[in-house]
Order: sequence, then structure tokens, then C-alpha cells
Amino acid sequence: MRYGVAKFGGLLGLLVLGLLILGGLFGPTADAAPAPRAATHVLATPRQAATPVAPSAPASPTAPAKPGDGTSSGSGGPISVQVGGGKPSSSVSTLLLITVLAVAPSLLLLVTSFTKIFVVLSLTRNALGLQSVPPNQVLAGLSLFLSLFIMGPVLSKVNKLGIQPYLHGTKTRSAAWADGTKPLREFMLAHTRPQEIALILRAANEKNPSGTSHLQLTTIIPAFVLSELRAAMIIGFIVFIPFVIIDLVVSSTLMSLGMMMLPPVSVSLPFKLLLFVLVDGWGLIITALVQSYRGG
Repeated sequence: MRYGVAKFGGLLGLLVLGLLILGGLFGPTADAAPAPRAATHVLATPRQAATPVAPSAPASPTAPAKPGDGTSSGSGGPISVQVGGGKPSSSVSTLLLITVLAVAPSLLLLVTSFTKIFVVLSLTRNALGLQSVPPNQVLAGLSLFLSLFIMGPVLSKVNKLGIQPYLHGTKTRSAAWADGTKPLREFMLAHTRPQEIALILRAANEKNPSGTSHLQLTTIIPAFVLSELRAAMIIGFIVFIPFVIIDLVVSSTLMSLGMMMLPPVSVSLPFKLLLFVLVDGWGLIITALVQSYRGG
């Protein structure tokens, strides 16, 4: 009995000793130094005395931004807002430029001297009996530069009275349009017959206005184009006459000689070219075209 109790007490002592050893190996010891803490995570304990903080001065109230001052209280910097007037923005100018480029061919054909010059040059080429010489590209390029030469003063007035004031913000859109189209209206009216204007008015069932200043551009432009086509046909008729005479003379001569199998065009073409070069035909036609606008 005593041996059993002693044996049980020895086992209990060994168990307690083992627990103490395990606690010393894995548990925190009293001598162990505390782990360093990061400065950013140090929290003030209740024992630390709170440092008194001086109260900040109240912020001065800021005046609300006015609707027209163009400033903003945000961090994005000043923002300018244009309600009316002033210079147009770059996006508006770009949109206007794209619009002008889109309608430029129509404006070139309808409100300038391009149509008349191109038709006259084409009729001259047909009168000579040449189908593709000079080519259409050459005639169109020559007509374009002659049109720029003739329309130069008018385009300068349009730019001075309408485009530049609008881009600089000195005129509104409506005022710039009215002043910019005025030189163009005067040019077209100076070279438009009253009969064509009356024709367009009757076709539209409109009454005769009290003056030309009350005519709309939708009436002036088609009347101007009809007048230009009429003048081009008259000049073409005058150009055709000498070449038709040459064709008749050559045809009669070949018929009298019995050379009916020989095409008259192949014989008359050299004489036409010789006559055209001797009289400086291109110079005469271009001079007549330019002077027809200078006199208007």
C-alpha cells in the first residue's frame, strides 16, 4: 500500500515537472524584453496626460462665386464659361471650318465666276474639234485660279467684314453673316439680269420686293447661275463661228475634188489650230472673261 502511494506520488511529480518545463519553453518569460513597436502604431494610454491643443481660428467665410466671374471653388482651377458674345471656342471654329469645306464645291460652282469660265473654255475646246485636249483637269484648274483672281477683292471684303470680326469676338454670328454676305450679294446682283430674278420669283410664287436689299440668297443664287450660263453660251456661240466657217470651206473643197472618203475634220483641224494660235485665242478668251467681270 505504501509502495503504491509512493509510486503514484512520483508519477504526479514527474507530470508537474514536465508541465513546468513545457511552459518555460513555449510561454513568455519574465526576463524577455518586450517586442519593439512601430512608431506609427503607438497608442496613447489613459495614463498619459493629454496635450492641450489651442483652438484654431474660425475660417473666414468665403463669398459665393458670381455667375459671370468664370471661377470655381473646386481644386480643378478656374473654369471660364461664355454665356454670350466673345471669341468662339476652338471646337466651334473647327466645326465651322469643316462645314465650309463640306459646302466649298457648291459655293465654288454657284456663287463665283467658276461656272461661266469653265463652260466657255469647254466650248472653245469643242469648237476646235478636240475632245480631250486640254484635259478637264487643266480646264478646271485654270478656271479655279481665274475665279480666285476675279473674286479676290470680293473674298477680301468677306473676310474683313464677316469672318475676322466673328473670330475675334467683335461681332455676333448674325451680324457677321449679314456683313460678310453683303459683298457677295453685291457681286452676284451686279452680274444678274432682272429677267432671271423675276423668273425665280414667279417660279416661287413670291411678290416683287421693294428693292434688291430685300432679296434672299435663295433667290439671288439661282438667278445668278442662270445669268452666267446665258453669258457663257453667248461667248461660246461667238467662238464657234470662225471654226464652223473653216469646216464649211474644207468640206466644200473636198466635195469639189471628189475626196468624199477623206474626213473633213482631219483636214480642218490643222487650219483651226493655226488660226487659233495666230490670233492668240486663249489670251483673247481669258481677257474677255476677266473684263466682263471688271466692268460689272
